[in-house]
Amino acid sequence: MAKYIAQIIVLGGQIIGKAFTRALKQEIAASQEAAKRAGGGQKGQNRAAANLRTGMTLEEAQQILNVTKLDPEEVQKNYDHLFSVNDKSKGGSFYLQSKVFRAKERIDQELKEAKPPEGEKTDTGTGKPGEVAQ
Repeated sequence: MAKYIAQIIVLGGQIIGKAFTRALKQEIAASQEAAKRAGGGQKGQNRAAANLRTGMTLEEAQQILNVTKLDPEEVQKNYDHLFSVNDKSKGGSFYLQSKVFRAKERIDQELKEAKPPEGEKTDTGTGKPGEVAQ
């Protein structure tokens, strides 16, 4: 009888150990994928800060506004439609309207970071290394 109890305990330990190992491998893979998506380094830090500021990721914002690429015209068109449809005076939801607004805010922030600031010196296209426009 004691022999069977010992076998049950050993088998249970093996099963739990294998499950823990599998879960750990999945967590490591998910962590690496998230780091790769964030861009790593300074870009990853900027994206994480933007996620915290607006409370949503860029991917979530794109899903809310139903856009696949960051096209300002398409984003604005979808934003206008969803914002007006969810207007409280038309029977819409203030919560959903807020989500739409935050999604647009997050995408606008990403577009602003992607576009170089006005007046920044750029390459003149002459092919000479180090030469910039005056």
